[in-house]
Amino acid sequence: MSKVTPLDKIRNIGIIAHIDAGKTTCTERILFYTGRIHKIGETHNGEGTMDWMEQEKERGITITSAATTAYWKNHQINIIDTPWHVDFTIEVERSLRVLDGWVAVFDGSQWVEPQSETVWKQADKYNVPRIAFVNKMDKMGGDFEMSIDTIKKRLAWDKVVAIQYPIGQAETFEGIVDLIEMKAYHFEWNSGENITEIAIPADIMDRCKELREDMVEKVASQSDDLMEKYFENGDLEIADIKKWLRKAVCNNELYAVVCGSALQNIWVQMVIDAAVDYLPSPVDVNEAKIDCKDIDSGEVFKQITVSNDSSLAAIAFKIATDPFVGRLTFTRVYTGTLKSGSYIYNSTTGEKERVGRLVQMHANERVEIQEITAWNIGAIIGLKATKTGDTLCDINDKFLVESIEFPEPVISISVEPKSKADQERMGMALSKLAEEDPSFRVKTDEETAQTIISGMGELHLDIIVDRMKREFKVECNVGAPQVSYRETIRNTATDVEHKYSKQTWGRGQYGHVVITFEPYKEMDEEDIKLGLKEKPTNKFMNKIIGGTIPKEYIPGVQKGLNEAYNRGFVAGYPMVDIKATLTFGSFHEVDSSELSFKLAASKAFKEACRKAQASLLEPIMKVEVNTPEEYMGDVIGQLNSKRGRIEEMGNRGMAKIITAYVPLSEMFGYMTDLRSASQGRATYAMEFDHYEEVPTNVATKVREERGFVLTDED
Repeated sequence: MSKVTPLDKIRNIGIIAHIDAGKTTCTERILFYTGRIHKIGETHNGEGTMDWMEQEKERGITITSAATTAYWKNHQINIIDTPWHVDFTIEVERSLRVLDGWVAVFDGSQWVEPQSETVWKQADKYNVPRIAFVNKMDKMGGDFEMSIDTIKKRLAWDKVVAIQYPIGQAETFEGIVDLIEMKAYHFEWNSGENITEIAIPADIMDRCKELREDMVEKVASQSDDLMEKYFENGDLEIADIKKWLRKAVCNNELYAVVCGSALQNIWVQMVIDAAVDYLPSPVDVNEAKIDCKDIDSGEVFKQITVSNDSSLAAIAFKIATDPFVGRLTFTRVYTGTLKSGSYIYNSTTGEKERVGRLVQMHANERVEIQEITAWNIGAIIGLKATKTGDTLCDINDKFLVESIEFPEPVISISVEPKSKADQERMGMALSKLAEEDPSFRVKTDEETAQTIISGMGELHLDIIVDRMKREFKVECNVGAPQVSYRETIRNTATDVEHKYSKQTWGRGQYGHVVITFEPYKEMDEEDIKLGLKEKPTNKFMNKIIGGTIPKEYIPGVQKGLNEAYNRGFVAGYPMVDIKATLTFGSFHEVDSSELSFKLAASKAFKEACRKAQASLLEPIMKVEVNTPEEYMGDVIGQLNSKRGRIEEMGNRGMAKIITAYVPLSEMFGYMTDLRSASQGRATYAMEFDHYEEVPTNVATKVREERGFVLTDED
């Protein structure tokens, strides 16, 4: 960043949406109108600037988040365009972690769709302010009133305010009314560059007044003085509306809704204005203070105010492999200044690293810069040990900032190299891809020696295999998809005791533990006191009193349990949702060691699984099918045959919408089945929802496939 932009003139924003809502098309227009690009590239033609990967161009979808920087009316706008597909949810998750505001794009001819709900909930999780853009108002079925109504019902009933209204809909859509200033505009020329003010059409004047009154009332409720002024005058000054609407949006108390058609170039300049006017700058976010956590305890011990001159606080939110410069570490600098050639401390790993070069990204293009100033985004070339979510700080001022949480994979496949040369390349390729994507995992099956790769869905793994072939020249055979099951316990096993005692020549082994195991479905009061935002997968509690087990052996107990959880009990899958409380035990002054307590804990857990009825869990997907009415019966029959549970049925325009919960294991190849049942006219979207206990007959089949034979002991 050659020039230092004042903090109040910076906007870090992301674009989020459901499939085909027009998210990347919107981003393309933003880049055009801000002068970042000089020719609009259409996503459906594979020409979008931000969709630069070959796989994105071919499929016409966004796969990886892409960053760029543009300038608009003396404001610097750092933009991240994110994928729509639930398989690439990690891209949305880590972008949410580092951005200050979002533009949520909705298809004006559809209701709020499933993945729109998902990304909205993710934004709620990180408390990210947002404005909503109802796109495709020129499309057949485009209906602003319906869109507003469903946004209220499904996402935020009392927080939604329209600040724009369309002139016409579908084929008659031709302009926009600004409800704040009560002015109407028409967009002219090839790319809508010329904006002409026109009179508000008489047929929509009354509705515009109603929506404006609703907006003004909600804005006025932000302040007692403002409400008094509103009651006295029956209205508010435009400056007051904008000031207090901005405050409400920044505090997540209101969500401003705009509308238009990105494809027809009717909207974009006004939504950039809305992003600048209402989404937060650094000085608006949490009073621009950064929580600093102690490296050992994880407790917040101080706050740093955002400033270019203060101590460095930054987070690495994405790793990418560039064929020309090597490893790129995308970094958000919260405070301080990150300079090229300087040394930094990775407080997550405890390693010191040298910053090689710094670049500002424009999709896959790089512009070399000398520094990244406070509250800006850039990429570092040269870091070797830094991973996604790591904290970067000054060597003389070490602390942690909040990291990024990664979702667990739900599907796996085996990959086998076709030749010896492919085998050598495959290891390197998988290592680099896993480094880039924390939701992608690689392991070797101990029994079959197969390489197993796991991800968030079939498309996710398909893209991984395709990238291996194109980028790393690895040819491989791919096995059938496998579900990533989990295991848990149904009941509580109280005071499970195991005494591990083994005498050999010389020193023996002795470890004695008494542990209570119980289901751990939700966070408890202790978790809340610790400041945890999400429930850990499993929980360990040490309740030893009086030194019956010396504290140096307690880590051995925890390690033994963690290893036992990873091995599983029912069918060899990881155990989840278990709380283990160590209550008693004993030790031997000579024979006890961390290893002996580790083995004792592991054996105790195996005994507990028998008492507490260990069970198998499977991933359940939320499936939404859009079908013509005449095929509805066949579609429901198909879902029922797949162990689906119909949750809701409704209408969306002329189509019927069926929402169901279906096990992932039953969804492989569903698109082919659905096309056959509907003559190719039905579509569906699905996303992971939760884990649920597997029926007994399915559990038995899974055990047998895994080679886990039931015994009397089990």
